[in-house]
Amino acid sequence: MMEQPVEELLAAVEARAKQCVACPLAQTRTNVVFGEGNPRSPLVIVGEGPGEQEDATGRPFVGRAGALLDKALREAGMLRRHVYICNIVKCRACVVENGRARNRPPTQDEIQACYPWLDQQLSLIKPLVIVCLGAPAASTLIHKNFKIMQERGLWFSNRYAPAVIAALHPAYILRQAGEAYERAYRSLVDDLTAARERARELRRLQEQMQPLQPEGDDQLRLF
Repeated sequence: MMEQPVEELLAAVEARAKQCVACPLAQTRTNVVFGEGNPRSPLVIVGEGPGEQEDATGRPFVGRAGALLDKALREAGMLRRHVYICNIVKCRACVVENGRARNRPPTQDEIQACYPWLDQQLSLIKPLVIVCLGAPAASTLIHKNFKIMQERGLWFSNRYAPAVIAALHPAYILRQAGEAYERAYRSLVDDLTAARERARELRRLQEQMQPLQPEGDDQLRLF
């Protein structure tokens, strides 16, 4: 009996996630932002949650932070289609003031309510490397009260991947200026480069134990 492709399994989870009403964010969202990219990639990038443009389009990291992430990925030798990108929470956390919505951090209750979707994503993809963008993602997937400035760039592991690293969130980098911006951006490129190299190492080890079928794209050459 043939195993169901991971793309089909993820699509089924996404269809259910789009109906989710497990927390109050369901009342204010425009779209559930499930995730996108190559679910056969050994590298998954996890951010905090969607903002205004992500909520409008249903796609992760499409605003200014997304453009910066794309730039950093290119410098690290990757494109968005080479990795899988998602967030800890799938709906925009916002406050409405004077008729306008502004982003806010998701609450712990909202993170917990949304966690089953992330759990299913990562369990199906089975990445070798996870990159957590920002402290909220790292605190959820690495350890509580993660100190992003002290612990970014260090290697950890969790139940989903043998190698997990945290990097500065592109939105944080965009709030910096001058030398601080350059240093923060360079650290993101360095961490993504390290993640790519670790994914390549782990994939080589995996291949030695269990040869992989060619996938018909540049995925194996990249990693």
